[in-house]
Amino acid sequence: MTTSEKQREHQAELHKKLWAMANDLRGQMEASEFKNYILSLIFYRYLSEKVESRVDKLLEEDDISYVESWKDEEMREALADELIQQIGYVIEPDYLFSNMIKEIEKGENGHFDVELLQTGINAVTESTLGAESQDDFQHLFDDMDLSSSKLGRDVKSRSRLIAKIMVSIYDIPFLHDDVDIDVLGDAYEYLISQFAANAGKKAGEFYTPQQVSKILAKIVTVGKEDLKSVYDPTCGSGSLLLRVAKEANVRKFYGQELTATTYNLGRMNMLLHDVSYQNFDIQNENTLEEPAHSEMRYEAVVANPPYSAKWSADPKFLDDERFSAYGKLAPKSKADYAFIQHMIHQLDDNGTMAVVLPHGVLFRGAAEGVIRKYLIEEKNYLDAVIGLPANIFFGTSIPTCILVFKKCRKEDENVLFIDASNEFEKGKNQNQLKDENVQKIINTYINRETIDKYSYAADLDEIRENDYNLNIPRYVDTFEEEEPVDLKAVQKRLGEIDDEIDEIETELETYFQELGV
Repeated sequence: MTTSEKQREHQAELHKKLWAMANDLRGQMEASEFKNYILSLIFYRYLSEKVESRVDKLLEEDDISYVESWKDEEMREALADELIQQIGYVIEPDYLFSNMIKEIEKGENGHFDVELLQTGINAVTESTLGAESQDDFQHLFDDMDLSSSKLGRDVKSRSRLIAKIMVSIYDIPFLHDDVDIDVLGDAYEYLISQFAANAGKKAGEFYTPQQVSKILAKIVTVGKEDLKSVYDPTCGSGSLLLRVAKEANVRKFYGQELTATTYNLGRMNMLLHDVSYQNFDIQNENTLEEPAHSEMRYEAVVANPPYSAKWSADPKFLDDERFSAYGKLAPKSKADYAFIQHMIHQLDDNGTMAVVLPHGVLFRGAAEGVIRKYLIEEKNYLDAVIGLPANIFFGTSIPTCILVFKKCRKEDENVLFIDASNEFEKGKNQNQLKDENVQKIINTYINRETIDKYSYAADLDEIRENDYNLNIPRYVDTFEEEEPVDLKAVQKRLGEIDDEIDEIETELETYFQELGV
């Protein structure tokens, strides 16, 4: 079974469970609200299992259970200290997800209710106070209001509904090593695709499809097995950052996200994928207006920013070192190049940057044309332009492209253009990139090959001749000539058809006479 087949099998099972959970909540609240409950409970289950696994190792030689050890004050303090140091938080035995499931399964004799769950969640946050991990755990569960009347009129009805969701979540397998799938991110994407009415549908805003993430990750790790840092200025659920770690060892992850709910999801996703709180730094601010890591430089930068988003384009930014050298700011109505400029500024001299954007960045003029020319002519940073198929992102059918930038390019190095727009598998709702499509892009990029009707390595003179317009058809000729039409053969066949019609009409006339019609 291929990786893609395993992914789809696992996703189908996950989606089936999510759909069942969503149906339990449907009608009681908006889709954008109930996805927060499902994802937060998935995360709480993960945190609980992490504690259980770690405690099992700590108590391996003591032949004593977590419950029994917690009753001993000295052991309790020692365990709490070790858990804070190793994973950054503590969940007491009574508040473990598995113990709550046991109470739920007891039915009327059990002691589960939403107040117990809320106490457990509060205890997680409180356990981090004063610790190095405090900032990474604050407000993580703010989007799950267990006292909401939308869950039920009283504690009993709310508890009944949440218990049902928890039991369903307990059946979801976390198969990170066996299947190349981002459980939390995939759950998020699925919930958005099904119920995005009030979650905001700006193209590409929420989640980068795994195959696109794979392309970006493979590009920024070419020739590298170890990265000291990777950065995503619009990190969303964090899936793109985590994808890079599948291609190389990443020592620390950095990101920034504007939307608080998605910021919480990003931190959850890091922890859910066994990234220690010490090894990621994700901030909740507007990247362009209030950059959180402006002093940092990164070996790898990846992003799928919101396409053609609005920003202030305040004249004060002409004095900002991220933008000042260009002499122009990206227009207020389209922040695409502002994100590029920001990312270029954060890119280390030996780093590689790959960003997904709409095709307009390739040819739009005015200020964007000035910025594009500066990046190509003055700095020689542009390394490749890769055209992707249309309709591979949720929420938009527009075709997108990947721009690759490097600061360490040779003076006479070419710019590679790849037209992968026709290389995909058609899907019911979205088109999909197959493994072979991804690998063809990566191989072509690494080898910098010119392949007929697929790729072309253009030198700077050619780009100058095109006035720095990067529209891919200017460089990759995909025109297919139609086969010439043999007019004599067509004329002959038309004559034959006329003769056949005459024969049939004569035969029909005979039948009509016999029938007396």
